[in-house]
Amino acid sequence: MTVQTDPLDDVLALVGATSSLSAGLVAGGEWAVAFEPPPAVKFNAVRRGSCLLLADGNVFELRTGDCFLLTRPVAFTLASGPDVTPEPARPLFVAAGEDGTARAGQGDDVFLIGGRFGFGERAQELLLDALPPVVHVPGGNTAAAAVRWALEQIDAELRDRPPASTLLTEHLALVMLIHLLRLHLAAAPPAAGWLAGLADPVVGAALRAMHGKPAYAWTVADLAAAAAVSRSTLAARFKQVVGQGPLDYLTQWRIELAGARLRNGDHTVATIAREVGYGSESALSTAFKRVTGQSPRAYRASRPA
Repeated sequence: MTVQTDPLDDVLALVGATSSLSAGLVAGGEWAVAFEPPPAVKFNAVRRGSCLLLADGNVFELRTGDCFLLTRPVAFTLASGPDVTPEPARPLFVAAGEDGTARAGQGDDVFLIGGRFGFGERAQELLLDALPPVVHVPGGNTAAAAVRWALEQIDAELRDRPPASTLLTEHLALVMLIHLLRLHLAAAPPAAGWLAGLADPVVGAALRAMHGKPAYAWTVADLAAAAAVSRSTLAARFKQVVGQGPLDYLTQWRIELAGARLRNGDHTVATIAREVGYGSESALSTAFKRVTGQSPRAYRASRPA
């Protein structure tokens, strides 16, 4: 029986997603705060009130429960209105109190929490490039219930600070990230690429089969059977949606898995070759160099310990 898994799970695990809550922002009256381009994936969630987000040449209306992700290092502004002159964020957060919450304007009718997600070196190509620079997820619809739950738990942890609250809020933020990605992909799936394939019933079935058993000697016929279509249908549909053939994708994913093992472990190249579906070290080395331009040993040596 074919073992199937979730490619999004696999990619998030491969790129080593981590999270940290950085600070909050309380604001009221007329206010605007300009933020420098963040060095990592930035997120903010509106816990009270409403405001505007100006980023990447667009204006987004944010209401209570809304979240946004910045997947690129773009400058952005949070503001009460479009015509308020912004003040730089850095001095406000430097002057923040012990709770790390900055304040802007007069009053406290708006409250946001924010943080960052960190990823490994392959995240840009594998995940982030498939997403728009700004991902806005409204919190008012029923599909966002899980995001609201995670935010409520984060609020409680930040408010009461019980033991291990830092670790728990980091895990809750990762839960929120997964739900944000799910909601975005359901509402606006990419036009092409492996993320687009997840939303396609034919391509998605083949992707899950390959990710479930990446070392298996898959053929197009096997994958077509897993997707319950003909070989020609699968090949054409996979190429149309993902941009490459299914076996080319399988090779790419195996090399990603091998690269992660080379970066993060001390297994021999021969052992890694068997783990990812190559019969010998030389077979993996040939495929690895064709895809990455480096041999496995040179790749490992070029990465810091």
